[in-house]
Order: sequence, then C-alpha cells, then structure tokens
Amino acid sequence: MSAPVPPVYPDEPKIPVLPNMLTAGNLLCGFFSILTIFKGMKFPDGSEEAFMYYQQATYFIFAACIFDLLDGRVARMCKCDGPFGREFDSIADVVSFGIAPAMLLARAVLFNIPVPYLGDAIAVLYLLCAALRLARFNCMAAAPKKPNQSMDFVGLPVPMAAGAVVSTMYLVIDITANRNLVIPVGWQVGMAVVMAVVSLLMMSRVIYPSFKHVNFEKRGTIMAMLMAVMSVCAFVAFPWIAPALIFLCYLLYGLVVRPFLTRRMRSAIEADNEEPGSGEE
Repeated sequence: MSAPVPPVYPDEPKIPVLPNMLTAGNLLCGFFSILTIFKGMKFPDGSEEAFMYYQQATYFIFAACIFDLLDGRVARMCKCDGPFGREFDSIADVVSFGIAPAMLLARAVLFNIPVPYLGDAIAVLYLLCAALRLARFNCMAAAPKKPNQSMDFVGLPVPMAAGAVVSTMYLVIDITANRNLVIPVGWQVGMAVVMAVVSLLMMSRVIYPSFKHVNFEKRGTIMAMLMAVMSVCAFVAFPWIAPALIFLCYLLYGLVVRPFLTRRMRSAIEADNEEPGSGEE
C-alpha cells in the first residue's frame, strides 16, 4: 500500500518591503480617517466640533493619496511590482478612497439633503463604483499584455475620484459656510451631483493618463517637475482652493480636453516620449 501523498500548497508570494510599507501607510491613513469620522459623529450634525474632526479626516485622505502616488512608482523603480502589491494596494484603496470618502461626504455634507436617504444612497453608489473599479483594474492588469498596450487608465482612478469629491467638499465648506457645516441646501444638492458623476466616471471608458511612464530619463520631465512644485506651493498657499482646482483639472482633462488633442499634444502634456507603435517594455 503506497504512502499518502502530502498536500501541496501554492508558493508564498514575494513581498517587497519598501513599496508595501508605503501601501501600508495608505491603508493606515484610511483607517485613521474612518476613526476620526466616528469621533465627529459623536457630536451633533453640523456642529463646529464635528467639523473639526471631519477636517482632520480630509487630511488623512489627502495623505493616503500621497502614499498611493509613491508606492507604485517605488515598486517600478525597484523592479519589484507584482500581483501581491497590486492586490494589497487595491485593499488599501477600498478603505482610503472608498469607505472613508463615502462616510465623510455622507456625514459632513449629504446628511441634510431634503430627500430622505438620498445622501446615503449616493455614498453607497460611490463606494460600490470604487470597489468595482478596483476589481476591474486588477483583472485588466492580470490579463496578458497586448502589443502596443497603453499604460493609461480606463475610467477615473479611484484615488483621483476620492481627491475630487473630498477637495470639492473642502472648497464648498470654505466658500459657503465660513468653514463650518451649515451648508446651503443648493450646495448640498450640487455636491450630491458631483459625487454621483464622479462615481459613474470611475466605471466609464473615459481614458485618463497614468503618468507611470514619467521618470528622470524622460524628456519633458522638467516641465512635469515644475508643475508638481507649483502644485505643492498652491496647496500650501491656498489649502482650501488649490486641491479642488487640481483634481478638477485632472477630471476635466480626461473627460473634455484629452479626446480633442493630437498625439503630439498629449505627449507634450503627459511627458510621454514614446513613439507611435512602440511597446511599453
């Protein structure tokens, strides 16, 4: 009688330390953002105390955007990007750019919309679209690469969607309610529309540049670096206005501007020096 064959298990994935530490920073920022929102929910809706905590939650979401911007770039620089990092990044993104922004908008802005449960429904729509967008991205990333396959995003990236809705909320609070949560109903409805549109854009086929190909060896990177420095300065000088304008420019670029640009104009703006017909490798 032959001996039983021992079970065989899949190989453990390789886990690069540095990029996954940055992804963990993204996840922790989302977690602390949610904890801060819960602290704000202990106070009456629209109170100054609640606003203080919701404002802190926005900072955690913006910090998560920075970690998310860095982790993939570091992984590519180290030549250690792989399926583990992609899955871990998606899990972190669901928390930081799905659950946290949906909760924040529902409690900070959409809680007082005249139609019952409309604010909660739009927040749920946003969360579902974010999760579906991340799942679709992972499936497309795992599929075999086609010749001349573009590195650009199909649909609005989830971190940019979160940045757009949170920064717009930040701006609306500043210009309408003197930095508290007593927001006019018209602006609340406007924010609901913005959140619904952003949700649908995540699941759309609109092409958005990924800027994954930008590195220190590319022509045009000096202009990209200059724009990045100007963006940081704008964030510091106009913290209530600049984030919304920057995220809005990216949203409108893919939706309205990019389809009408020539290949040469897109390459100049996106710092993409690849010739038509060349591959990504």
